[in-house]
Amino acid sequence: MNPVTIQSITATEVIVPAKAGSLNSDNVFDNDIAFAKKFLTGNSWTDFAIQPKWILELRLKNGIVAIGETYRSVSEASLSEAINTFAGKDLLTLNWRRLPVDDQRIYEAFETAVLDALGQLFHIPVHQLLGGAYRNKIECLGWTGRRTPEDAAQKAYEAMLKGHKAFKFKCSDDDPVRLWTDEIKKKCGDGIRIILDPNQRWTNVENTLRLMEGVDKEIMLGLEDPILHADVEGFQYLKKHLGIPLFRHISLPYTQDIRDIITFVRHDAADGYNFNGSAYNSLLLAEIAHLEGKPCWRGSEVDLGILEAMALHIAAASVNCTLPADLFGELVREDDLIEIPLVLENGSMLVPQGDGLGIKLDKKAMAIFATGRTLEVSI
Repeated sequence: MNPVTIQSITATEVIVPAKAGSLNSDNVFDNDIAFAKKFLTGNSWTDFAIQPKWILELRLKNGIVAIGETYRSVSEASLSEAINTFAGKDLLTLNWRRLPVDDQRIYEAFETAVLDALGQLFHIPVHQLLGGAYRNKIECLGWTGRRTPEDAAQKAYEAMLKGHKAFKFKCSDDDPVRLWTDEIKKKCGDGIRIILDPNQRWTNVENTLRLMEGVDKEIMLGLEDPILHADVEGFQYLKKHLGIPLFRHISLPYTQDIRDIITFVRHDAADGYNFNGSAYNSLLLAEIAHLEGKPCWRGSEVDLGILEAMALHIAAASVNCTLPADLFGELVREDDLIEIPLVLENGSMLVPQGDGLGIKLDKKAMAIFATGRTLEVSI
């Protein structure tokens, strides 16, 4: 058998909860079931951290073991099908840009494992397989859910003390965001800037202008996805009249399409982008935005250490990925499931420089957070 044949794949289901106090304020509740369903978070948005993930261990015939991590709430049937598809494949005959996986919520787990294996095989970091790094550290956002104004200010202050220059809040149309920014300005001064992310829940231009009335524009790094993505003219209007940068999130693990960016480029409807999804597709999106003259950042689903390490490699290899990234799992999750945590220095994460992903799976932590369910195929 070829030494780079995939000999076995094991998928282990894990649930890693959120740290106490890391999400919404205690007296702020998410009751939008349709929103929670759309983003696969359970019965409430704050249930996202108790949704299961699967950790992949891919073993080659030559003994190399590579790792991957799915997004939350994936289809077990799709995962099992993909495992059976990959088992027995020669790593060097696969098209690394178009792997044989249709489900985008598990695609990245297999892509990550394949690139980790290749990096170990060739003794280079994953970002070199993506074309090479433009930077060796990635500035990262602080992050939390919906808050009272006082709690919002405290969370931003704590992040500022850790070196973060920017902080991102989830919000709905029930949240008094002007009061949030007022309190943050009082507590943090000019030490941190804010991104508000309603996930399209402000719905339309009129509602957005109402909610943003009186918000201190100097504290705002930008506004992400305030209105429905389909309302491109609305994005155009807000970009022209809001007075702060407007960002569009293109998240390929959901039902969005990589071609979504074309409409926004043609209409000059955003000041920058948040991209997450598979490595090569994210690089393509970043190149398109770069040609448009727009920056981007790397998005996430508040992931564990494997996907965050992969995200660092992707951000490093994306020419225009210069806005602070959504990489903050250490602020939210109880564990990252990797032996040595990713290094955060003054608000930026260092890009791993070892072979492959440059990280190791923490087997002891896996044993703590594993649910007892596994899928395995060997040849």
